[in-house]
Amino acid sequence: MGFQNTLEQNVKAAIRILFNTDLLSVEFQATRKDFLGDITVVVFPILRFVKGNPAQIGEQVGQYLLDNVELVKGFNVVKGFLNIEISDIYYIDFFRRITEDDNFGFVNKQDDKAVMVEYSSPNTNKPLHLGHVRNVLLGYSVAEILKASGKNVYKTQIINDRGIHICKSMLAWERFGNGETPDSTGLKGDKLVGDYYVKFDKVYKKDITELVAKGQSEDEAKKNAPILLEAKDMLRKWEAGDRDVVALWEKMNQWVYDGFEVTYKNIGVDFDKYYYESQTYLLGKEFIAEGLKNGVFEKDADGSVWCDLTDDGLDRKIVLRADGTAVYMTQDIGTAIQRIKDYPDVGGMVYTVGNEQDYHFKVLFLILQKLGFDWAKNLFHLSYGMVDLPSGKMKSREGTVVDADDLIEEMATTAEEISRELGKLEDYSELEKKTLYKTIGLGALKYYILKVDPKKRILFDPKESIDFQGNTGPFIQYTYARIQSILRKSTNSDFDASKLTLHEKEKQLLKQLEQFPIVIQNAAVHHSPALIANYTYDLVKDFNSFYQNVSILGADTDNEKGFRVALSRKVGLTIKNAFNILGIDVPERM
Repeated sequence: MGFQNTLEQNVKAAIRILFNTDLLSVEFQATRKDFLGDITVVVFPILRFVKGNPAQIGEQVGQYLLDNVELVKGFNVVKGFLNIEISDIYYIDFFRRITEDDNFGFVNKQDDKAVMVEYSSPNTNKPLHLGHVRNVLLGYSVAEILKASGKNVYKTQIINDRGIHICKSMLAWERFGNGETPDSTGLKGDKLVGDYYVKFDKVYKKDITELVAKGQSEDEAKKNAPILLEAKDMLRKWEAGDRDVVALWEKMNQWVYDGFEVTYKNIGVDFDKYYYESQTYLLGKEFIAEGLKNGVFEKDADGSVWCDLTDDGLDRKIVLRADGTAVYMTQDIGTAIQRIKDYPDVGGMVYTVGNEQDYHFKVLFLILQKLGFDWAKNLFHLSYGMVDLPSGKMKSREGTVVDADDLIEEMATTAEEISRELGKLEDYSELEKKTLYKTIGLGALKYYILKVDPKKRILFDPKESIDFQGNTGPFIQYTYARIQSILRKSTNSDFDASKLTLHEKEKQLLKQLEQFPIVIQNAAVHHSPALIANYTYDLVKDFNSFYQNVSILGADTDNEKGFRVALSRKVGLTIKNAFNILGIDVPERM
């Protein structure tokens, strides 16, 4: 809070004058809602320096502040807690300063070092699904939060466009596709390729069943299934640069990329740079050789290369196979270094990857530090939990995933059904309605996912997310639209600050607004969109309480009316800016 530094200095002065003792710090906390006050000094830590009754010490310090600090208008003591009331003048002056600042809460670029945020990073053998949606929303919003906090940010992804899983789709299409294309089928390219991944799995299971019937064990059958052996042969040909296989790979991957772009556009996210595993999987080998020289890595008798991390509480990690081929870790080492070469101003990276990779990133970051890269100290794994559905887990091989495009469409349809029930769109054109349904549906989806701490698992219920009451995206969007309706009815927002006396609901709103810059910085430090989402909900709750208890357009004086309209406008803009950070649009009317 803006006044906290002033208070801290004066509490220290009070202790010095009253008790002849110096405090190193003062502990503050928000005042509980059932007590009068704007901020609370916790007295108990002071008892280490001042002996006595905490309530009496609180009374003495409170009286000193009331007598000597202009912004303090009152206090009360509850046991060891000194609750301080801040004068209206402070809040009115604060509001006067931010009224015309449309970017209030945002910090202009203040750091020479940029941050690179990686998210999405899909495989090119299937469409994006609900799990990808959480990844994409988290990564994009964290990038926007870091921007708002004053960082220069690059958004990137690494596309997993090589490996046996890609060959499975390619082989199935080659065998069963009859030359069909996205154009000939009317399917998005990623969906078409995904269908053949599912087709491969069905044939694979049939092959296994037949081999088991002929006397092989299930494990043997899984290894010897003819279609799998054929896929492995295709992978070897790809790695050898076989012209026909590479041409097929390029064609089918392009179908997928085209499909992904449509989905990204529908979700409302973008990227500054694409990396491809086919171009990065050989990176890192030169650094392994360098690390061998200076003792970061060690070579085993079979020629494989390892990094011994047992002294760091981890285990030994292979970084190069005995035959000299790279593993994922090798690739990730090389890719990280390549990114710094491509963007020399990058001083840290954020990897948005599910929590099943927690250990991998611990190892990766530690190895990069051991290789002597300064920026490796500023690497962060944005680890997140799974997304479940009421119907259970998703399985892509079985074709039971919730497709991202289908989900977006379903959310818009659900929004339409609920909006029609509410019956407030009679004067909308069909195009306006369609746009609004998508805005509400997508807003509901994004908010439902982003309001949860990234580390927590989510049970996603589409219908529950589209509710115009409670902690939901549509509830916040509706409040924003209500504010815009007020502003359309009154354009006059002039007021004389010197003639204002604040209503408690106005003061509460101003207290919330003051928190916005702090919330952005905290969200950036913790890489948590949930802090922004839940702040916005709290702001909206306070506005609705203000709206119900204080007449805005029917205020007693023009000065009060002008102030309340200006306050409403600022709250509306803060909602819009907070939601923009989360990648959520707000409608002007609902």
